[in-house]
Amino acid sequence: MAELHSSNAANPTTINMTNSGGGTGHVPVLFSYSVFSRPSSVPLGSGYEVLIQKFLSIYRHQIDVHRKFVIQVFSDEWGQYVDLPKGFVVSERCRLRLVPLQMDIATLGNLSPATTVFFCCDMQERFRPAIKYFGDIISVGQRLLQGARLLGIPVIVSEQYPKGLGSTVQEMDLTGAKLVFPKTKFSMVLPEVEAALAEIPGLRSVVLFGVETHVCIQQTALDLIGRGFEVYIVADSTSSRSMMDRMFALERMARTGIIITTSESILLQLVADKDHPKFKEIQNIIKASAPESGLLSKV
Repeated sequence: MAELHSSNAANPTTINMTNSGGGTGHVPVLFSYSVFSRPSSVPLGSGYEVLIQKFLSIYRHQIDVHRKFVIQVFSDEWGQYVDLPKGFVVSERCRLRLVPLQMDIATLGNLSPATTVFFCCDMQERFRPAIKYFGDIISVGQRLLQGARLLGIPVIVSEQYPKGLGSTVQEMDLTGAKLVFPKTKFSMVLPEVEAALAEIPGLRSVVLFGVETHVCIQQTALDLIGRGFEVYIVADSTSSRSMMDRMFALERMARTGIIITTSESILLQLVADKDHPKFKEIQNIIKASAPESGLLSKV
């Protein structure tokens, strides 16, 4: 376990792999991170620091350098990846992957405005008659957007096939949004979004709300945690056509470590203290409780 910038002092050892690169010079290595894999090469005898720098050069926009990681190497003996032995150096062709570790318990769930971004997913006009309690989740979404503006939190907004499904509903004030983009993929995690996220230094947490819980919300959340982000689903601002689909999606996401919470909890955690300069304005947003509607029902 190590920070990306740390060293791994040790006596050099090697692991013999199949498909030897052989000879001198550079050795072919397959570098994998999250869902990505890219073939490259490193000088023969490269150790931990060279490998770390190679991962950073390949995946710099996806990697949060503040996380802790483990480098693993594929072992033919075991038929799976194993933690990189202390002092490992590349002697032959091999496969490596970078695995982000879970955040320390002390930081897990601790939102701060400086390290947070809001994702508003597909809150579009054509969904209005189809999505259960759509008016209620719009109302809560408005609160979240207001809070984001007050606290200086970037907002990224997607619109699923807007040519056919229309734009984001007029009630949602997108003033100041960092990015509003069309998509056909269900997940919001597209190259333009990853580029926008890379512009936010120290980003750690994504607060996600919109529709549909079991499709675009779920696929976005899973893509985000695969990239090392801490993900919060705002339960009172996400819905589906079916409460059955919504319920099981929330349960599945919770089991993967995604945090299921509410809008009031999010906003108060972001200010954290009644002496926060924006507390009174946030308090005015949540003075009336968010609508409970039928989102509490199981089916």
